[in-house]
Amino acid sequence: MRCAFTVACIDEGAHPEYLGKDDIQLGKKETVKDTARVLGRMFDGIEFRGFKHETVLGLAEHAGVPVWNGLTDLFHPTQILADFMTIIEIFGHLRGIKFAYVGDGRNNMANSLMIGCAKMGMDCRIVSPKSLFPAKDIVAMAEGFAKETGASITITDKVDTGVKGVDVIYTDVWASMGEEDKIPERIKLLKPYQINKEMEKKIGNPDYIFLHCLPCFHNLDTKLSQQFPEICEATDDIFESKHSKVFDEAENRLHTIKAVMVATLGR
Repeated sequence: MRCAFTVACIDEGAHPEYLGKDDIQLGKKETVKDTARVLGRMFDGIEFRGFKHETVLGLAEHAGVPVWNGLTDLFHPTQILADFMTIIEIFGHLRGIKFAYVGDGRNNMANSLMIGCAKMGMDCRIVSPKSLFPAKDIVAMAEGFAKETGASITITDKVDTGVKGVDVIYTDVWASMGEEDKIPERIKLLKPYQINKEMEKKIGNPDYIFLHCLPCFHNLDTKLSQQFPEICEATDDIFESKHSKVFDEAENRLHTIKAVMVATLGR
């Protein structure tokens, strides 16, 4: 996502500057409010990619310039723009699309996809163990949008009914930011939710597509997957299949972020 923001910025004629955790304080020696007011005097727009959602809210409140959420612990809104663009490229529309997110149902991707699907009038299913169901306030928010658009929101731990007939199957890593110590526990809990050929049969739609925000564990070619061989949220035969559109999806981050920056900076 950082690469997409940087390239998008340059392509549109702007000049990006990267400030890493060792370059900026953000609550350590300077309040978020103060940092926001300084950066807002220097830059025309700010992308925040970090952990605490409260930080991006503080930047947005006090910077006085557009602030774009590149990822927090709670939401990942710029990613789902790329996801939805990919779906439109394949199916031509969003309304009525049957969409299943399978895996950790309370992480930032599940939250953002549920809200996004609700706003776009889609049939959204969050398929996860009950202990990883999304937070009730996020579900309530999604259901509120769904009432306005005619979307459907389903939260279930039943894989068979959750994925049946879907147009899009989506997953993410089983241990999110800061949860690396929970990998063995998550493997045991989420193994039945791995996207594989058995799940493909349950989908029953020969034209479904597989999406993932990346990076994805799908083989044993990384250090972490060699350490935890059962960590793969999707199998390699799914990831490399004709149904997989993950690299189109990755490219679409660039295009959608350009659109967001141009639209917000043009005001």
